[in-house]
Amino acid sequence: MLRTAGPLQNKASIQAALFDLDGTLIDTLEAIRASMRHATKTVLGKTLPDEVLMRHVGTPLAAQMKVFDAERADGLMSAYREHHLRVHDSLIKEYPGTAAALEQLKGLGYRLGVVTSKGRALAERGLLQCGLTRFVEVLVALDDVSAHKPDPYPLRYAAERLEVDVTRCAYIGDSPHDMRAATAAGCVSIAALWGVATPERLLALSPQYAIRSVSEVAQVLRDHDALPAQAQET
Repeated sequence: MLRTAGPLQNKASIQAALFDLDGTLIDTLEAIRASMRHATKTVLGKTLPDEVLMRHVGTPLAAQMKVFDAERADGLMSAYREHHLRVHDSLIKEYPGTAAALEQLKGLGYRLGVVTSKGRALAERGLLQCGLTRFVEVLVALDDVSAHKPDPYPLRYAAERLEVDVTRCAYIGDSPHDMRAATAAGCVSIAALWGVATPERLLALSPQYAIRSVSEVAQVLRDHDALPAQAQET
């Protein structure tokens, strides 16, 4: 666990851990990457670098496709979704230790939720396939909100559904959009360094903590709660 230069804006103890899904709890990156390649090659006739294909993962799919070609975004989305549904189940997997980490957090009394820019049906399918559904009290997906990350609203909505003040939530995610949303919402921001973005991109946004495994989340939350108020104000 790395305590970064980010300001510790929360004095209250943490009651809930909210997680991004793709690239944080579930390793869907190869399925996403393959579907991005398929869509851009099929519709645009282009082979784009993976860095370009994956740069905006974490935002709604429609927004990602408009970056590639606004006029052909609908066709890109259709090609992506058709391919993604075909490869999804065979290419996704739980990150090692995820179930055990969520079990530990539950045992420590933390409320757990998932906030994703993915559609609800596919998000639920991934959680179920990886055996994580039983840990998630609240799932906020693309379909549930009108504003999406990096807007803070989905995090605030998840906190509201958990009946926990958003400033008493931590948000763990692997994209810059996650870190921006967490900061704007007033959550404790925890960068997951194993996902879609490079550590350099995430750390440039000054998250409050950075971790290399989901198994570190419980220790981060306990250490954060143990900090004296004056340390959290620096």
